[in-house]
Amino acid sequence: MLPRMDRIGIDGAWLYTPRVHTDQRGDFFESFRAADLEAAVGHRLDLAQFNTSVSRQGVVRGVHFADVPPGQAKYVTCLSGAVLDIVVDVRVGSPRFGRWEAVRLDDENRRGLYIAEGLGHAFMALSERAIVAYLCSTPYTPGREHGVHPLDPALAIDWPTGLTPVLSGKDATAPTFKEALDAGLLPRYDDCLAYAEELRGGH
Repeated sequence: MLPRMDRIGIDGAWLYTPRVHTDQRGDFFESFRAADLEAAVGHRLDLAQFNTSVSRQGVVRGVHFADVPPGQAKYVTCLSGAVLDIVVDVRVGSPRFGRWEAVRLDDENRRGLYIAEGLGHAFMALSERAIVAYLCSTPYTPGREHGVHPLDPALAIDWPTGLTPVLSGKDATAPTFKEALDAGLLPRYDDCLAYAEELRGGH
């Protein structure tokens, strides 16, 4: 099977499935291919930061997003264990505003998920221990980073049953989706499209 990039149900999110080479030594695969991503989204992913999180089972991180421009695009993959990765369309004016998509990332399928600027991102650790790597287009900038409560009933994210969600203090006190909207914290869809076009023009 050749590596491929597939759209998921939210514009700006792409799922990468690598070709895994297996022999008696183990596995080899290309976790990230810049050319494939550029062909799919129309511009390079300029890397500014490489983050790694280690989470125990049930930990939920997110829903996180950043002001656009410049926002923060992410390419996420699970190096060890398994997570349910969630993309939330928090862009005001988007046809899919308030909708979410879920993708399982694990150390067997070896898939990666690209999340464009302006989209919300979260995940839950499904395994006893999950190591997740994020390639980020911009550095972490506290004043421009925001979140929405991942358990907000208005979002109705279908988190796995049988696991007790474990949240950071920051995520546990994050505003609801409506509160974030009313406070003007959510990115505007038009701004995200304009910034994406600017990126494509620059490359």
